Amino acid sequence: MKAIIINRYGSANVLQYADVEKPSLKSDRLLIKIYASSVNPIDWKIRQGMLQFLTGYKFPLILGFDVSGEVVEVGDRVTKFKPGDAVYAYLSSIPGGAYAEYVAVAEQFVCLKPNNMTHEQAAAVPLAATTALQALRDAGEIKRGQKVLINGASGGVGTFAVQIAKAWETEVTAVCSTKNVELVKSLGADRVIDYTQQDFTKETEKYDIIFDVVSKRSFSECKNNLLSQGIYIALLPSPDVLVNSFLTSLIPGKKAKLFFAKASGKDLAELKKLIEADKIRSVIDRTYPLSEIAEAHRYSESGRAVGKIVITLESNH
Repeated sequence: MKAIIINRYGSANVLQYADVEKPSLKSDRLLIKIYASSVNPIDWKIRQGMLQFLTGYKFPLILGFDVSGEVVEVGDRVTKFKPGDAVYAYLSSIPGGAYAEYVAVAEQFVCLKPNNMTHEQAAAVPLAATTALQALRDAGEIKRGQKVLINGASGGVGTFAVQIAKAWETEVTAVCSTKNVELVKSLGADRVIDYTQQDFTKETEKYDIIFDVVSKRSFSECKNNLLSQGIYIALLPSPDVLVNSFLTSLIPGKKAKLFFAKASGKDLAELKKLIEADKIRSVIDRTYPLSEIAEAHRYSESGRAVGKIVITLESNH
């Protein structure tokens, strides 16, 4: 099968279009023919070698965590899926494996694809929307009627976080740049702060949850904007959040939490319900064929993407 591999860590130039063995099927797995995937920042962080302590030095590696496609074969212990099912999945093991024509996945990480989405739209969902859902629900303990601020509201995780927080019937303040204000309003944000014009940490407004998707503002900067039991969530480790997540866990009051998402078919099923109820949609900035993955990575690394960058497998369609 065709796949994008890396044989060493480095720039986008190390991504190679190659022929590799089709994955073999274990009894608890299903083989998915991939129609679309997407790029997440973790993909190019792995490619650059920033996660070598997890990915090691055994090459080649196939990157990519998001899959939308069709089941072509199932192992004898698989009970929920059959060949021909349209599915989407969040691959659980680092470095992924989605930049390929086929992937073998354990069934607990797979869900039937939302009926009202194309494969391209569905491929934008798994990692980013699962991260937003788990961060708000599990780390943020989100409740109806709360006030939630999303910093970095126009990116992959941010666009889903705004919609999920609204689906939870909270009052959402979204922070983004000037050019994305209208888009973020269209996702349901009650209030949008243009960070080029104003600094939310200098305001008197207080929130139950501050979800710093882009990890650009520290807990120390945000804590005056949290209510007495408010929770600050970051997705990237920094000395500030590491120290404060430990310190605030010891005492009552405001909390700082560093959050990492976990692949979950159950959460994909929860997202599917929200998608089919028209409460969540994918925002797709650009679509590239698999053969142009290097260009897609460069665009993701530029930090300019609005919503998601989707990869299509034209040979599989």
